[in-house]
Order: sequence, then structure tokens, then C-alpha cells
Amino acid sequence: MNENGLRCHITPATSLLLSVCLLLNAAPAQSATTCTADMTDVQFGSSDPYAGWTDVNATLSYNCNTLGLSLLAGAAVRLCFSIGSGSQGTGSILPRRMLDGSNELQFNLFSDAARTQVWGTFPSGHVEVTLEYSVPVLGGSGSGTLQVYGRVESNQLSAIPGSYSYTNSFSGSDAQMTYRYNEQLLGIGNPSIPTNCTSSGIGGGSDDFPFTASATVNAACNPTFSVQNIDFGTQGLLTAAIDTTATLSPQCTNTTPYQVGLDNGLHASGNTRRMQSSGGQYVTYELYRDAGRSQRWGNTQNVDTLGGTGAGDAQNVTIYSRVASQNTPPSGDYSDTVTVTIYY
Repeated sequence: MNENGLRCHITPATSLLLSVCLLLNAAPAQSATTCTADMTDVQFGSSDPYAGWTDVNATLSYNCNTLGLSLLAGAAVRLCFSIGSGSQGTGSILPRRMLDGSNELQFNLFSDAARTQVWGTFPSGHVEVTLEYSVPVLGGSGSGTLQVYGRVESNQLSAIPGSYSYTNSFSGSDAQMTYRYNEQLLGIGNPSIPTNCTSSGIGGGSDDFPFTASATVNAACNPTFSVQNIDFGTQGLLTAAIDTTATLSPQCTNTTPYQVGLDNGLHASGNTRRMQSSGGQYVTYELYRDAGRSQRWGNTQNVDTLGGTGAGDAQNVTIYSRVASQNTPPSGDYSDTVTVTIYY
């Protein structure tokens, strides 16, 4: 046998010389290339609809191994990564959702740091990568990582605070890698990268990379709620009651109980609210929770505060105010500052 695998048998010389030769091509010894993948969880942590959740990343790792080639060789692999809607999803990825019981929090996963390309499933929206690596006698491997970019959708004011985390679990076809590969003796060129992840190349396979997305919705009230000033206008003698109203708009998470308290202001005498002039004179006034102005509005929880239940968006609440008849002080501008506190 020569080095190229040529085996010949020569018949002894006679009147006719007949040579019979058989050329045996040394076929590449192939082995199955196998690829695996795994991914870290997408953990958004705790927040509320008003502060919002910080964007997070997760890492998807992949590795391919080729073993058992008898001669120096190379391998080329194309890998496709699909992420679906998850076990708590609706089949749609626009957007994805996490659940706490029947309560929903929307989020999504992206393939780019700008979070403009939603990571989807094969054959569209998925992510593809390629690997090329040498395979010595004892085998070779290639590996890499991808970043998965997560974001909780903004303006989810109806989100309900949960006793547990909102979650969505991804496995099987919702978190799947498929791949195809080529192997080649280095002596006759490098292997070509398969053109797709389903049918090209000499072989292929698949693997799952299960992970969980989670977030916690905290009970909260928006610290930047709206408060309208109280204006009694310009008055003469204070011989009759002067009534007016103002509106404040607490904004608390859906189903969250809250109470609104008003302190006595900067110039109160005991529990008597007073407006003060630059000359140090006073006009007394009062704030109430009811239109009949019989329920003083104070700052002691469960006693003289106003209670409500959040709905996510702003809820208008009326402050009923009155300057009762009293001795008229010198003319001037009278004012006071009252602090509004929301307890939840």
C-alpha cells in the first residue's frame, strides 16, 4: 500500500501483462460534533411603576465539542438561538409577560443593547452565531457568549403589588438552540460553515437553555403627585365665612390602601391653622375632608386623615377649606404652608 492507499497486484510476466489496481481514498474519519448552551436568569429585582425597573442583562453561553478525528481536522458550526413567550406567556412576544397569580407585568428580551430588536424564535427574530475551530487528534472545541438584554415595559400603572415575584419560566422550544456542523481534514481545506441551522452540513442537533425571568412589584405612591394651592381671594371685612376648595391627586399602586394627611401648617396655634402676614398678623382658617366642613382634616392616621385605595393612576381628592368669621386684622397678604403626607 502506498501512502495514498493504493493497493496493486501484478501478475507474473507471460505473453500478456495484466495489472489490476484498486485506489482506496482515505476518507475523513468523522465524529459527531455536539453543542450545549445555558443561560443565567433574567432578574429585574424589586421596584414600582413610578420609579421603574432598571434594565438588566443575562448571559447565554454556548460550547461545541468535536472528538475522535484520527487526523488533524477542523470544525465549523452554525448555531441558532430561539426565545419564545415562556410558560406564562400567551404565545406572543410583543410583549412578553410575567405573572404573579393572575396579575401581569409586561417585559421583553432584546438582542441589542439599545433594546430595539426583540429576541424571537426561528426562523425570524432569532439570533445566529458561527464557530470555527481546529480539532487535533484528541479533539477540539469552541465556545462563546451572547448578551440577552431585558427591560420591563414602562407606564404599567395598573400593575398590582405581589406577595411573591412575578415570574415566567422558559424551557424547551421557548429557550432552544439548534445547530448544524461540518468537519474536514485540514490537509484538504477548511470546513465550510453550514448555511442554515436545520438541514445543511453533515450533521446537527439541538439543546435547551432553561431560565426564569422575575421581578417584584412593590406597593408605592408617586412622590411627585399634584397639589393645587388654596386661594381665598381678596377679601374685606371677615364678617362671614369664606369657603373655597382645592384638589390634590395622590397616585398609588393598584389596590394599595393609602391615607392622606395634612399637617397644621407653619403658623398654627395648637390645632388652629393660621395664615400670617409679613407684619406678624394672623387670619385663622381650617381644612376639611367633607363638603359640609364638619370633619377636620388632620395628620393622625386612622383618626382624621382621608383614606383611599390606589388604582395606579392619579385620583383627584377635594380639600374643603374655610375662613370663619373673625376679627379682621390689618390689610396685607396672608399665607401658610401645609405639608401633605401620603401613608401606605
